[in-house]
Amino acid sequence: MDEQEIQRKRRENEEQATAGRARVLGLPYLDTRRFEENIPLVQGLLNVDEMHRDYILPLHKGGNEEHYQFMVTSQTPRSLIQKMRQKYTDDGEKADFFLISNSAYKVLILRYDPPIEVKYDDIKIAGEGDSETIAAVSKTLNSVSSDKIFDFLMDQADKLGASDIHIENMKNEIRIRMRIDGLLHPVANIDKDKYRVLMGELSSRANVSTASNKPQSGHMQKEVTRDGTTHTLNIRVETIPTMYGQDAVMRLFNFDETLLNLDLLGLTEEERREIDEVVSHPRGMVLMVGPTGSGKSTTLYSMLNALNTSDKKIITLEDPIEYSISGISQIPINTNTGGSFADGLRSVLRLDPDVVMVGEIRDADTAKTAIQASITGHLVLSSFHANSTAAAFSRMIDLIGVNPIFASSIRLIVAQRLVRKLSKSKKSRPATESEAIYIKEALKGIQREKIPEVDFNNLVLYDPVPTKEEPFGYTGRMVLMEQLVVSDDVQKYIRGDVADIDAKAIEETAKEQGMLTLEQKGIIAALKGDTTLEEISRVI
Repeated sequence: MDEQEIQRKRRENEEQATAGRARVLGLPYLDTRRFEENIPLVQGLLNVDEMHRDYILPLHKGGNEEHYQFMVTSQTPRSLIQKMRQKYTDDGEKADFFLISNSAYKVLILRYDPPIEVKYDDIKIAGEGDSETIAAVSKTLNSVSSDKIFDFLMDQADKLGASDIHIENMKNEIRIRMRIDGLLHPVANIDKDKYRVLMGELSSRANVSTASNKPQSGHMQKEVTRDGTTHTLNIRVETIPTMYGQDAVMRLFNFDETLLNLDLLGLTEEERREIDEVVSHPRGMVLMVGPTGSGKSTTLYSMLNALNTSDKKIITLEDPIEYSISGISQIPINTNTGGSFADGLRSVLRLDPDVVMVGEIRDADTAKTAIQASITGHLVLSSFHANSTAAAFSRMIDLIGVNPIFASSIRLIVAQRLVRKLSKSKKSRPATESEAIYIKEALKGIQREKIPEVDFNNLVLYDPVPTKEEPFGYTGRMVLMEQLVVSDDVQKYIRGDVADIDAKAIEETAKEQGMLTLEQKGIIAALKGDTTLEEISRVI
């Protein structure tokens, strides 16, 4: 039974009880459900204070007939009804009273006295050392009513484009921070008495316990309406007990299936061609590597969306499911309660899928099962924690040992990072001598036709210019990808043909075959004016 049906049943039971109560009181019963939203409001007969105090509402105001009607509840004083009857009778008029349910009264009183919608100031992100903005936002958050503070925080985080909300318990206050464009920014310090409200809301919405002394994971959704359009926020919740209470991190995923598109990732023609070539094959393995928050999931989902046609069966195993995509069978794997990707993968392979996406390879069992699946007629996509494409090989071999089957199954490894993009207010400047030496050394050996826009005799870089609209001089983020297509020369390192698995040697071999590293991609983006060398240094 859904929530709407439960509410209908409750209302029905209440109306039946009110009808019985009306017979006891000797009043006619009135069921208002059919006209609650449309009944004309009677003005000038009672004031709002009287309606609230005495639980009474005007139904009809006498005209020539001088016949008045009122709606009362079981909470209306009987003495008031008697006094009003006597008053109208003494004036040669008539007053009738109808008993209505408490729910009916609550609905109708809101039409006479709608709640005042309080508008709170939007949250602003403070620059470095800007304590005044933090104090102002703290004052705003402390003024938001307890039942609305949680929704207000999520709505503001979405408006600011934040990827995370951090709620952190300090000794005397609660610190709120938001991660925007990959950087964590202090937002506010709010009163400690808001803790129970925030954690109470989290526990009921995300199904986590406020009393737990262990880390917990939860999930919830929220509809956000802005500028006349509504979108769904998928929110992944992680809590952990600390000295002063449970800290929480909420990861916000602005779900829009149309945005899960390879064309929107800013790939070069060559990068897109390499991905299309690999995923067009009916078998093999594709790994996405990078740290948490580098956009691996978005890229994997975009690949799935590109493969999502009516002639393919696609199954995903995820912990948790971050985006819901129509046409794909998505299976949640709760590793906190004993579930495992390896067991789930063995089960779904019996369903004869064409494409399988494993949320993350975390252990040898999952790795071996995924590799086996990739050589038996399945395309397997997954994520894996490694710093670079070459490092992913040595990490995988540490996990499963030298495995010739892995060498023949792995087709593409993509390392990814997200860096902040410079806003239009940026300013150009000549590269310093040390920057020029560093750039030329890093880009040495790259074919000039791959970077025709770079003038090595006159290297120009760009700096951010903060504005009122963009207080840090950056707006949004861009994807940097390092794509290693596994060739025969690379395979020899993972087949065991070479004694030592050397990530540096693998990287040099791939570079000789045309691969650009994350660092090189970042430097080229800085020379184009898309970002800065400082940002590349911070992220890569």
